[in-house]
Order: sequence, then structure tokens, then C-alpha cells
Amino acid sequence: MDVILIIGLIIVILFLGKLLIAGISSKRKVFKNGVYQYTPKESLMTRAEGEFFWKLDNIAGDRYFIFPQVHLSALLDHHIKGQDWNYAFRHINGKSVDYVLCSKTTLQPMYAVELDDESHYRPDRVERDTEVERIFDEANVPLVRFRNYKELTEDEIVNAFANARKLANSRT
Repeated sequence: MDVILIIGLIIVILFLGKLLIAGISSKRKVFKNGVYQYTPKESLMTRAEGEFFWKLDNIAGDRYFIFPQVHLSALLDHHIKGQDWNYAFRHINGKSVDYVLCSKTTLQPMYAVELDDESHYRPDRVERDTEVERIFDEANVPLVRFRNYKELTEDEIVNAFANARKLANSRT
């Protein structure tokens, strides 16, 4: 009798284990027929980023193209003599800024912009932000950070860009 009970328990455990594994693997399934599936996002930016975008466009849209969500690897050249290009690329590849303002005549990046919401106060983000600031300082591209961006006037935003340009020019 004990042997039948043990065999029965083993069968039940194996059956439940198979169901559990099947359930987990079906939830993990990320592609159908070997092809990943995608759908478009409702917007390229968050609501707050979109609101600030229109403020920026109103302030600078006549002088600059404003590109949202730009990866540093698209913005900065990592082919610097004497450094490992592959490592330099990997170091910036996963990082992005909220906006880049480019000259309308040359498309040269003139400013990078970050909106600092509450996530920027987490220790991992503080470390990331410090490194991104170092990278932009070294590349001599002003990085303008806005913390209370929802409350800023257009004049305050313009002044932040002017101050960032002065600081960048003082380093050259």
C-alpha cells in the first residue's frame, strides 16, 4: 500500500511540475513562429516630456531642430585615437538623453537636455547622471538639466541654455 501511495504522489508531483513549467514557459514566450512581434507606442515621449517638448519648440524651434530620446551613441563619436573603440561604444550605447537641440543649418548638436524627475534621485541614476555629465563635459556639448521643469517659465529655460553655453565656452 505504501508503495502505491508513493508512486501516486510521484505521479502527481511530476504532473503538477509539468503544468507549472508549461505555465511559466508560456508566459515567457516572447515571439511567435520565431519572429518577434511589436506594436507602436501611443507616443514617443511621456506626457511630461511631450509638454516640455512643446515649450522647447516654442522657445527654440525657429533656431534648432529638437530631437527626443537620442542615444549617446548617435550623438557622440567614440572613435578617439588611443582608446578601445568597442568598449567606448558599449559604454555609451545604452544611455540616452531626453532631447537634443541641433542647429537647423548644420544639424550639429548644440545642446543635450535631461528632465530630472524623481527617478533621477535613485543611487543608480545619480551615478549614471554623473557619468553622463562627465561625458558631455568632455565632448564640450552643453547638457542642460531641468528639475522643476513643469514650473519653469520660458525666460528661465532660455537662461538655463545661455548659462550652459557660457560654461561650455569657458572650458575651451
